[in-house]
Amino acid sequence: MPTTPTSPEGQPAAPTNQPAWQQHVPALASAAAGISRASDAWDALSDSLCGHDGWPIDRKGYADGKVKRNAEAWKHVEVFLDYGPEVLAGVRAAANGADYVEGPVSEDLWRLRGIDATLERAGQIRHEWDQVMALMDASLPGSREIYESRAQEIRNSEGWRYANELSFQVPALARAADYLARRADPDQPGQAERAQVALARSTCGNRGAAPVSPPAPPASNSPAPRRSR
Repeated sequence: MPTTPTSPEGQPAAPTNQPAWQQHVPALASAAAGISRASDAWDALSDSLCGHDGWPIDRKGYADGKVKRNAEAWKHVEVFLDYGPEVLAGVRAAANGADYVEGPVSEDLWRLRGIDATLERAGQIRHEWDQVMALMDASLPGSREIYESRAQEIRNSEGWRYANELSFQVPALARAADYLARRADPDQPGQAERAQVALARSTCGNRGAAPVSPPAPPASNSPAPRRSR
């Protein structure tokens, strides 16, 4: 019987004999929840900064709020770029043709059709950022700090669109990965619990929530919740 290590946050870590892509599912689910929290916080703030006509009455506060939202979201996009392709490949290898036609995650699997393009475009933004930073270091020694903050704002602003898309696509990926992992090894239910806890944090907003009870099998008609914007 494999031992289950404990993470720094006190949550059970993935069993060490699991494939790497399965171990990354909770991180992706948590990142998707993080983007949802950032977006919800911005929605609540932006309403207070706009007049009845919808236009900002506090332009500086409005701009600063968007910068904060975009920066928070980009941190989670980095998680998607690091682990998303590996989990996506694992899910597609584990799924069979029948899974796409019927079953608990058929809708989730079809929802992943556009995720490749989203990850690719977000990856291009990160690659361009790395090139800009390398160019600054090479051509403007000592001036990186002056321009880095503005360059980050531009990167995060361009990345928000893809962060928003991933916040809807990645929960589908996490649900499909969780189901397929449990089907392949039903003796390891901890993965399902960790993914569900991470996804639940997007609604409760409590980073220190206690572990929930093992969830029921996923329903076949369970679209990802959408936000007001």
